[in-house]
Amino acid sequence: MKLIDLTQPLSISTPAWPTYEPLQVKYFKRLSSNGANGQLITTSNHVGTHMDGSRHFVTHGRDIAAIPLEELYGEAAVVDLSDAAGDYEIYTSKMIMDRVEVKKQDILIIHTGYHHYAWDQPEADEVRYMCKHPGPDMEFAEWCKDMQLKWIGVDCGSADHPMNTIIRNIQPKLAKEAEAKLGKSLDEVFPPYKYQLMHIYLFPYNIIHAENLGGDIDLLLNKRTIVGAFPWRFVDGESSICRIVAFEND
Repeated sequence: MKLIDLTQPLSISTPAWPTYEPLQVKYFKRLSSNGANGQLITTSNHVGTHMDGSRHFVTHGRDIAAIPLEELYGEAAVVDLSDAAGDYEIYTSKMIMDRVEVKKQDILIIHTGYHHYAWDQPEADEVRYMCKHPGPDMEFAEWCKDMQLKWIGVDCGSADHPMNTIIRNIQPKLAKEAEAKLGKSLDEVFPPYKYQLMHIYLFPYNIIHAENLGGDIDLLLNKRTIVGAFPWRFVDGESSICRIVAFEND
């Protein structure tokens, strides 16, 4: 098998989700004085490539340790939407199905192309990456539920549209920009009952997602493959930093 890494590099320079704690690392032991290097890490679970667990939004939801390995690994469809959805735009299930075959109980990996604006890329643009990427509406979430998807992966800051998250409130200038692009008020596009629909609507059904994918995702566009996600076996973890890998026949 050929392994293709779909994981973003992790560093103290990796931006956390807005309003969340970033990764902080310090040495508490050094070779010169202690005979070994040792590091102390402080971080939220929402930095770099990570999987949001059901417990992130559901009090009785599964923790990360409770997710069966069989759900983390399996057949996957990787779709390229970079030609169809730009800044603030909304993607649909039809856009997915027009580009790649998706089967029930698949893993779905969505390539928006916004990983090219991630912190480690030559065209890095943190505001565009976190705050302007495209996202879905309720129609897409309903389709994910009907398809009984194992999980969804996205190559941008959130599986939800950025203007259907806290970003809408903390970036009012960008919210106005998004309204101009969409041709409607955000209250019309995303009324309160739709708020963070990819999280709040789908997580009770254990249809979760991974965010901030990257790596060599461009090698797999509009094709089927095998994908595995490997978070910590994290008891009581609401989410987890993880490694995501595609397994291709060599």
